[in-house]
Amino acid sequence: MSDQILHECGIALIRLRKPLSYYIAKYGPAYAMHKMYILMEKQHNRGQDGAGIANIKIDLPPGYRYISRYRSMKQQPVAALFKKISKKYRKAQKAGGEKFRDEKWLKQNVAFTGELWLGHLRYGTHGLNSIENVHPFLRQNNWRSRNLVMAGNFNMTNVDDLFDLLINLGQHPKEKVDTVTVMEKIGHFLDEEVQELYDKYKNHYANPEITEIIENEINLQRVLKRSCKDFDGGYTMAGLTGSGHAFVVRDPNGIRPAYYYADDEVIVVASEKPAIKTAFNIRYDQIQEIQPGHALIIHKSGDYDQYPILPAGEKKSCSFERIYFSRGNDPDIYRERKQLGRLLVPQVLRAIQFDLKNTVFSYIPNTAETAFYGLMSGIEEYLINKQKEIILEGKPSVDPVEDLLSFRPRVEKIVLKDAKLRTFITDDEHRDDLVTHVYDTTYEVVNKNKDTLVVIDDSIVRGTTLEKSILRMLDRLEPKKIVIVSSAPQIRYPDCYGIDMSRLGDFVAFRAIIDLLKENGKDYLLGEVYEQCLRSASEKEPVNHVKKLYAEFSYEEVSRKIAEIVRPADMKAELEIVFQTVENLHKAIPNHLGDWYFTGDYPTPGGNRVVNRAYINFMEGRLVRAY
Repeated sequence: MSDQILHECGIALIRLRKPLSYYIAKYGPAYAMHKMYILMEKQHNRGQDGAGIANIKIDLPPGYRYISRYRSMKQQPVAALFKKISKKYRKAQKAGGEKFRDEKWLKQNVAFTGELWLGHLRYGTHGLNSIENVHPFLRQNNWRSRNLVMAGNFNMTNVDDLFDLLINLGQHPKEKVDTVTVMEKIGHFLDEEVQELYDKYKNHYANPEITEIIENEINLQRVLKRSCKDFDGGYTMAGLTGSGHAFVVRDPNGIRPAYYYADDEVIVVASEKPAIKTAFNIRYDQIQEIQPGHALIIHKSGDYDQYPILPAGEKKSCSFERIYFSRGNDPDIYRERKQLGRLLVPQVLRAIQFDLKNTVFSYIPNTAETAFYGLMSGIEEYLINKQKEIILEGKPSVDPVEDLLSFRPRVEKIVLKDAKLRTFITDDEHRDDLVTHVYDTTYEVVNKNKDTLVVIDDSIVRGTTLEKSILRMLDRLEPKKIVIVSSAPQIRYPDCYGIDMSRLGDFVAFRAIIDLLKENGKDYLLGEVYEQCLRSASEKEPVNHVKKLYAEFSYEEVSRKIAEIVRPADMKAELEIVFQTVENLHKAIPNHLGDWYFTGDYPTPGGNRVVNRAYINFMEGRLVRAY
């Protein structure tokens, strides 16, 4: 993606199902640590602003620390975490000698040797980048069963409402952020669940076995049902209790991803399937999806199952996840991205007027590469069909048969990216200067004033990098025409479920619609929609009023206006921008239909509130998030 945006987070969870002595004998004392490191490192694409890890030792006697947590904001946070843990292991091994392989000694003397592991990778989509914002979060208590460790990939649209609910429960939250409010709400009902059990056995407190009985009877399904009923957002939330239970709960629309694998040795959860496959060397068909509105609950005993928490809605798993954020070595995602490129062939051929001889094809590294393969596969298929028509069906051609058979599309590595420069690490004031240096180009492969240059990107959000860097750079090659192709449709609306695209004025598609309205004397609609958005603030089931603005113009008109906006003033080549259609998006990614940033069809009422609030902010000139 040429326009970098902050996005997503990643989770990883491991539950060892056998006694620690089993793993020590079969794999060594560091088995779980090594597996967790692979799970997190293979998801580092999901978060580079920080990482954290927590570990719980089950049934440790009183007097010993049973919860450990490290968090890091270093440049390579995952490596920093495990370097610190490994150092503790080596120190303990040196001090303990043979005792280092004894389960009892290991758990009592060495941190991060418990059965439950929870890891998190963070992108700072909301709030400040400080160590206090890095997951996992701890809710501590002197009763083991009331301790809660939480991490997640989520964003709530109704944080204010959740905050007020906590106050009504008698709490005094220290922050109004979704991570704190979610953890405190789940923690409140966990407290109630545990208290009810203690009341049930109130005449037997002196019996040491009662604590074990109470911990085994904790009903996490009931806790989560009571906790999650007021949530509006996209979420995959993972939690551990101090007594050894674990859960991963997913929102009713399945917006954020969650996958798991289980055998008689381990239960594993991650945000991406390739991480699980790589860490445990299993087949993809052994990895299951946590169903929307369900929680994978792992009991203290090590038994597990998926339990319904909220009524499942229409599945709207995030398509942006598939287009850009997730690792492309997932076979399904790889096929989807190729298909996105292939489906663009008719539009690209029209843009180059079917002149393949004088066209050079390339892509914006790195995530557009797979879509580029699909585009070129479709171009080659088109050529084969034309060859069949001419050779087998005798259709006329100006080219000799030998030339037809030997012709291949011209493919070049035109755009090079400097991986050391990340355009989103600086403030808006200095960003424009930085983006001009992120990309470089290959010279002397384009025929000046003759060739058309087709370059595919996976998506276009702001258009800043196109205008400030890529188009200027490509224009220096002196092609006759430049065609920028987006494998994603036009991004028209804000996201509010975990991707940092919250301000309407940042989107080049929205800027295009504003210009079109003004040029065509329809800018009165801006005020009408503003009034409608203001009135919708009090509605229980609001609608997306911003759609009304886009309905005034065709998809192609918006694309042409976007090309005018991003075109540098001194650019000499002709410019055309081609966007994927929403219809073809659904053909390419049929099982992940969350497309609100393209269509404005939000899966929750909170989404419509956010887009209307974002429009109000735009009209009032407020450069703030809408959630």
